[in-house]
Amino acid sequence: MNIRPMRATDAAEVARFYHDIRRDTVPVIHSVEDIESWLVEARIPRGSSYILEREGRLLGWVDVVPGELDQLYLRRGSTGQGLGELLLDFAKRQSPAGLELFTFQVNSGARRFYAREGFVEIEWGDGSQNEEGQPDVKMSWPGIR
Repeated sequence: MNIRPMRATDAAEVARFYHDIRRDTVPVIHSVEDIESWLVEARIPRGSSYILEREGRLLGWVDVVPGELDQLYLRRGSTGQGLGELLLDFAKRQSPAGLELFTFQVNSGARRFYAREGFVEIEWGDGSQNEEGQPDVKMSWPGIR
């Protein structure tokens, strides 16, 4: 298992599985090509995106900056194996003073996962602050004390 910085050559594959997974919970509003461009133009240059791979196979993606977990996604079929916890532990090490994140209220699996990993729900939104227009929830992890 290896966690490494995302490269431009990873963007197309990440965009495909990100697009695929998000369809499970919220309306998809961006094409795979738009997501790939966003990764290459906005996420990779800021140095905040990391890839989880095993034997050269890309399994997950996390985007984290100090204080904010922006993205954490696993390829379909890769859940339930401790890989999400592995990526989340990596994110916590990148931001030991604490993390906040948003997830969609409808995404009960993500909410349970983050709660199990020490996050608490602190704020609920009506969807007016995200481009999907879906009610969300802000969650917080207090950091390593």
